[in-house]
Amino acid sequence: MAQKKAEQHRARRANVVRSQRAASLKPFYYALALVAVVGVALIVRTARRSAATQQRQVTNVAATAAKAEGHLLGNPNAPVQILEFADFECPHCAEYATITEPDVRKRIVDAGLASYRYFDFPLGHFENSIPASEAAACAGDQNKFWEMHDKLFQGQPEWNSQATSDPKKVFARYANELGLDTDAWGKCFDSQKHMPEILANRDEGLRRHVESTPTFVIGTKQIPGAIPYDMLKAYVDTAAAQYAANAVARADSQHSPAAKKGGAAKP
Repeated sequence: MAQKKAEQHRARRANVVRSQRAASLKPFYYALALVAVVGVALIVRTARRSAATQQRQVTNVAATAAKAEGHLLGNPNAPVQILEFADFECPHCAEYATITEPDVRKRIVDAGLASYRYFDFPLGHFENSIPASEAAACAGDQNKFWEMHDKLFQGQPEWNSQATSDPKKVFARYANELGLDTDAWGKCFDSQKHMPEILANRDEGLRRHVESTPTFVIGTKQIPGAIPYDMLKAYVDTAAAQYAANAVARADSQHSPAAKKGGAAKP
């Protein structure tokens, strides 16, 4: 009998302990659930706000030729041109250049769907932006602009204005790694040979009311921000469709009775 009572007592005590533990954990579970709900709500809200902001910021522009030359990649006669205005020291530009741009080159530019033209748009608060543009342009004199472009964006943390006030040492190392004539590159860099072109590229962006980097012009759309590949490809497809429609319209107008009449030789 005594043993049975002891077992019952132990069982009651174990139940009390379990109840106390469960009660003590309830606030923790409630807090965890609240954090999860708030977190999901913030993610959804941020995503919606970001999408809405991007949609508001995209502007319609005239499909006019650039007055500055920029740096060309791909076929200049491709049906669509992608114009990028960027700053070599801009972190968002580096994010785009290292993550998205390789796909753009391979799947769009190399495929002949569009040409790609880079315009320097140095922002005033990045002290090493213009030197980086000069380093790339001087590499371009030896047909290595895009190779230097890639190195600059990939190595941005080691030469940006937070890392050094003398970025030339890093740029010179890149020039050597790319197999450039480093003496010729150094003379070009020190003389600021390409400053007029860099400023002309910047002025082209100002003419188009570029306010941030990177900014893209594709067809009649001007799009700010480091947009993902799928979004950029959609803009290219839209521009290509418009290009094709315009070509058909021009062909139809040339073969219309009015065009033939106007083009007939006078007796």
